[in-house]
Amino acid sequence: MADNGQFAAEEKTQKLVERIAKGFIVETMDDMDEGYLKALKQTLTITGDTELLSVPPLLTVYKNAPTLNRKITALAVIQDEIAHAHVAYTLLEDLGVDTTDLLYFRSPEKWKNPYAFDYKLNNFVELGVFNAFYDRAGYTLLEDVGEHTSFGPWKRALVKVGKEELFHLRNGESIMKEAMKNPETRVQVEAAVNWMFLMALEFFGVADELKSRTAQLDYKLKGKSNDELRQVWLSKCVPFCESIGVKVPAHYDEEAGKYVIDVAFPAKLDKEQRKWLVDQPDTWENVIKRFKERGPENQEFVERVRKGYHDYQKMREVS
Repeated sequence: MADNGQFAAEEKTQKLVERIAKGFIVETMDDMDEGYLKALKQTLTITGDTELLSVPPLLTVYKNAPTLNRKITALAVIQDEIAHAHVAYTLLEDLGVDTTDLLYFRSPEKWKNPYAFDYKLNNFVELGVFNAFYDRAGYTLLEDVGEHTSFGPWKRALVKVGKEELFHLRNGESIMKEAMKNPETRVQVEAAVNWMFLMALEFFGVADELKSRTAQLDYKLKGKSNDELRQVWLSKCVPFCESIGVKVPAHYDEEAGKYVIDVAFPAKLDKEQRKWLVDQPDTWENVIKRFKERGPENQEFVERVRKGYHDYQKMREVS
């Protein structure tokens, strides 16, 4: 009986994958098999955590904005990120996930946001590079999902999200351009790029040849592989940085027909100094271990986004 059940499950999966390949759009849980549902939940959790945990780093420096317009724009970006997280968590709730537990009772180290979001920002220029690089990474990932995903509710929701992420990254590029005109802030741009460029490259995950799980591609939750998405990001960020006079450790190789990273990647990281040891290659195994250990502000940032919930619950208990 167990063998028959396993065979039936495998047959259902094969049929679903074939239907999706022909353009079938998944709308409800009734359309899914167990593997699709699991992969979708994992993907939406990463997306929601990434959107929400982008907020605490931005809050560390938005008050340092040089003009009122810049401050208002930073707050608008923060508002958008919270709304984007709400989209992902609402979809998870529709899939049967207890989002109250997910948001307010999960251990901080269990959150799935990028490692880069576990660090405070040092100045407003870093907020600009954050938007230009990290929001570009988010836009690259979600643009791919919006174009290729087989999950209908998410595809429709991402129409608005994608436009707002484009606004975020354009804001970051505007800050970087402006900062390059002043010698003092130019140094800040260069320092931020040295730190954030490789961080952004890590957003897309392990190299394709090392990726063991292919469910996202098999079920068309996304269309491009990790390395393909990394190339898309490089094709936008490298020319932009070159256009404003910022050096980055990557270039386009005409013979290879792709962008090449000029330093070790992945590279070893001095976490305390926020410095890449670019002449010391690391392994993706070590990088994943670092991700799981989380960064220095992980606990503080997670507690910040859920403090209001717990304060409110305590107030209700007292009253």
